[in-house]
Amino acid sequence: MDPDGSLDGRRACCCSPAPRRDEVTHGRAPHHPAHTTDHDGMVLLAGGTFLMGTDSAEGYPADGEGPARNVTVSPFWMDTTAVTNAQFGAFISATGYRTDAERFGWSFVFAGLLPGDFGPTRGAAAAPWWREVEGATWDHPEGPHSDVSARQDHPAVHVSWDDAAAYCAWAGKRLPTEAEWEYAARGGLVQRRYPWGDELTPAGEHRCNTWQGDFPAGNDCDDGFYGTAPARAFPPNGYGLYNMVGNTWEWCADWFEVRHERTTLHDPRGPEAGTHRAIRGGSYLCHESYCYRYRVAARSASTPDSSTGNTGFRCVASVE
Repeated sequence: MDPDGSLDGRRACCCSPAPRRDEVTHGRAPHHPAHTTDHDGMVLLAGGTFLMGTDSAEGYPADGEGPARNVTVSPFWMDTTAVTNAQFGAFISATGYRTDAERFGWSFVFAGLLPGDFGPTRGAAAAPWWREVEGATWDHPEGPHSDVSARQDHPAVHVSWDDAAAYCAWAGKRLPTEAEWEYAARGGLVQRRYPWGDELTPAGEHRCNTWQGDFPAGNDCDDGFYGTAPARAFPPNGYGLYNMVGNTWEWCADWFEVRHERTTLHDPRGPEAGTHRAIRGGSYLCHESYCYRYRVAARSASTPDSSTGNTGFRCVASVE
């Protein structure tokens, strides 16, 4: 993404730069039986017809945010939070699964999270605040010198779409479609900017973890966080779902497309093939002046093998 909000082939922005990786594997899943779906930590959403997308001028047309259109989704279960380090660690311990970041040997880390004496690293050409850090993985988010022992309740990051799909298969769940994700994020509100309404900080209260200040030079941390926040750091929306915007981007099941019709659709699942998977919700690096994608209708995409320090996921399950 360019600073003006347009998409380019490199996906370079505060969101997710494209990896420079020689091997690409898609759809890898652990070789063991899936769990019976456990609905603990999930909420049952009734489904129904809602107005998806936006016609607002504040949206990014090149991202395919519009037009606003009627979409119907069937009932489904959704995790109340993004998958945490504790949950992802249980998956790794049970399966021995190796993430894409572990296999490739590096992942993208936001430069501001690296210590001042950190050695020189390669950066993303169009987004130099993203650094290629060797040994950066879900359990070493800023590289080998870091760990998640004090972040067990934070969202797991440095997780590719393939990794997220593997976790879902193990847990007996799946990734949400974009329609399911947006229906859930809206929390019952109609065409509001955020999951709680139109005002970013109602009564001066922060409701999500985004960048405050001058990106990428200075973060005032008025919301209390510089990097990720705990998965339940802010009040939930009307459906009892936490941090649907801000904190970390969340993978969706759909291949990314930018053309949509106003025709009413039932349980849309995106195109059958593509090069990028949809991500939703924005992250702790989003700011209105640069990447105003912590709005409910906002969207972006990354290649399925991409992993960064601001992308995670949550799971859903179909109603049998």
